[in-house]
Amino acid sequence: MSKFGRAIAFGAMVLAAPVVSVNAAEPVGILNNYANIAHVGYEDSLITAKKLDTAIDGLIANPTAETLSAAREAWLDARVPYQQTEAFRFGNAIVDDWEGRVNAWPLDEGLIDYVDPSYGMESDQNPLYTVNVIANPKLKIAGQNVDATNITPELLSETLQEAGGVEANVATGYHAIEFLLWGQDLNGTGPGAGNRPASDYDTQNCTNGHCDRRAEYLKAASTLLIADLQEMVGNWEEGGAARAALLENPDAGLLAILTGMGSLSYGELAGERIKLGLLLHDPEEEHDCFSDNTYNSHYYDQMGIRNVYLGQYERIDGSMVSGPSISDLVAEKSPAVDKELRAKLDATVSAMEQMRQRAQSGEAYDQMIGEGNESGNAIIQAVVDGLVAQTRPIERAVAELNLGQASFEGSDSLDNPNAVFQ
Repeated sequence: MSKFGRAIAFGAMVLAAPVVSVNAAEPVGILNNYANIAHVGYEDSLITAKKLDTAIDGLIANPTAETLSAAREAWLDARVPYQQTEAFRFGNAIVDDWEGRVNAWPLDEGLIDYVDPSYGMESDQNPLYTVNVIANPKLKIAGQNVDATNITPELLSETLQEAGGVEANVATGYHAIEFLLWGQDLNGTGPGAGNRPASDYDTQNCTNGHCDRRAEYLKAASTLLIADLQEMVGNWEEGGAARAALLENPDAGLLAILTGMGSLSYGELAGERIKLGLLLHDPEEEHDCFSDNTYNSHYYDQMGIRNVYLGQYERIDGSMVSGPSISDLVAEKSPAVDKELRAKLDATVSAMEQMRQRAQSGEAYDQMIGEGNESGNAIIQAVVDGLVAQTRPIERAVAELNLGQASFEGSDSLDNPNAVFQ
């Protein structure tokens, strides 16, 4: 989340009268199916990350426009399953504590590599704003000398990630790899994504210097992404820590499902990832800002929210994983709430599809949020409206199941827009 994020309580009503408890097997079945979907979602993310790593090896071995394009396509493919796992984040501490290693944003890319002069040379908030570890094997971080001669996964994760306590020092994960494949998007709210040349990895005809170290960094980041995803796959296996924590208390587990849905819907996706950028008309607040893939990332986040509610997930091989769902339980308690929530989830998917169609027709997400683009802004605002609207029946579902107080992530961009401009 960006600096404007904060947690708010929606104030879900706790019913005064006790609700008749459901068969104990029902919540356990729902939780196990939820854990199964998490497991295969992270497994698909791992499979696609390994394919990305293979494509990166091909780029490094033979840096051409074709191998660079193949690596970029592999990165885009890898985002599809991963984004659908984000609905597991906010309700599960194990996932939320880990998530910053793989999907943190926005990042000060000058930490990693060369940047355009328009980026600026320094930041009041980040002493490492343009340290450029690829160009500089000797660094000083928080007054300590750091030897970065060898760019390793350990250097990235243990020394550079959030170096100096600055969240914008993102050295690992999908977005660091994205930057290394595309480079900066210098087009503002105009057409075009990042345009890094393949020759940035060509040690024989190197552009922008340090091609060997750039390749080292890219490979280290890819290796680390695989290791991090392997860890999360293990957490959701039978006997894994995340699954065990979920099943320890069935009511708390059910609340975790709805908390993950509500927090991703409202504070994170509607607020921090979408409305903030729309208010500021700022492409720097775009989630996949180097590749112009943001429209897909938002779409698959929403698909993940709906997957969790319906208890189903389509794997990358086309097979389906499905079972008892939180929707089944809500429908038993309040068919009206279940019907409303299903309809709101579908309506948001439709709004997301309108955004995707516009992007696929040639107008990128950062153009849609541009100042003066009234029709583009309206498309994005409809997505925000859908996400906010679906959060209300999620809150009501918590009350209908008598799970206690719903506390979902909030965002100043939704709750206190004036603060965004201060």
